[in-house]
Amino acid sequence: MHGLIARTLQCFLQDTYGQIAWQEIATKGGLDSQDFEAMLDYDMGSVQNVLSAAERYLQKPRDVILEDIGTYLITHPNNEGLRRLMRYGGVDFIDFLHSLEDLPGRARLAVADFDLPEIELRDCNAGQFLLHSGCGQSGMPGFGHVLVGVLRAMADDYGALVILDHQGRRDGSEIVDITVIETDFAQGREFDLGALPPLRGGQAT
Repeated sequence: MHGLIARTLQCFLQDTYGQIAWQEIATKGGLDSQDFEAMLDYDMGSVQNVLSAAERYLQKPRDVILEDIGTYLITHPNNEGLRRLMRYGGVDFIDFLHSLEDLPGRARLAVADFDLPEIELRDCNAGQFLLHSGCGQSGMPGFGHVLVGVLRAMADDYGALVILDHQGRRDGSEIVDITVIETDFAQGREFDLGALPPLRGGQAT
């Protein structure tokens, strides 16, 4: 597993629950070092052990933690650069949805060996979509739950009213059902086309 993914997990836990919580989780997860390095590769088992330790320490199901990571990637002040990059995907939430298929390619342009799972968006009816995501070579079980958190946060960012439902796995992909009820339901967060702030060191994109 790419170190950017592991590092993102660490930053989420540190920024959300504090350094002491992270140290406890890292210790209980059997992590040799107290830090993941963004440019190293890690055994999937090491990251899974830390996630399991987080479940026990936080008393939260893994799916909830993964969704919270997705929300964190968009809403936390440390990730403003990533949030702005995502907003460049379209002028409204539906445009943004259609840009998601390009996300793995954009990630590889930024970091050549960073392999995000492939994403496929299927139009079903007016305002109804199915988002399919695989595990990819990166080995990211639960990536669909991270996407749910990202989508929920981006819907709020655009001011859209959206219903999201993770439907589990089918034919090797995680399926997220997306219903866009209204694209301009509320006022979105302020956004302009000014210069992008730098991404925080060690964060996944």
